[in-house]
Amino acid sequence: MKHIKFFAFYGIVIFALFLTACNMEWQDESFAPHLQGTWVSDGQGVVLTGALDITFDRITITGYERSQMPEGANIEQLPFRNFLRGIALSGYSEEHSTINDNVIEGHIFIEDAGVFRAVFYRYWYITPPPDFQQVHFLRFSFGGAYETLRRVE
Repeated sequence: MKHIKFFAFYGIVIFALFLTACNMEWQDESFAPHLQGTWVSDGQGVVLTGALDITFDRITITGYERSQMPEGANIEQLPFRNFLRGIALSGYSEEHSTINDNVIEGHIFIEDAGVFRAVFYRYWYITPPPDFQQVHFLRFSFGGAYETLRRVE
């Protein structure tokens, strides 16, 4: 009888640990699920092109090279200008407000050279006709200029 109580007790403990480990909600020190994926520059005729690849706790920035800047342009407007390119950097996100069902604002935090720096973002999606498939967007502001990215499915 003692063995049954022993196994029952540890069975419950293991089951509780399993349930805790399987919690699918995102937690601090990770990117929110709606931010995860590959994001590319949106719009025709954009001067600056780049992409973000966001995973659970990493972000890789490609593009947005100084060579893409027009002559006399404000370098402060170069997206992600102070971050390493082509390297998976540690990061996470924090939501600040949900404007409505499909619009969320917050900050992403990217670690570069041992320091976490914040970048404000606005995420939203639309469901345009004729197929009414969701199209996801991510917008950042750099030096007063906006950079809008579209998630690639």
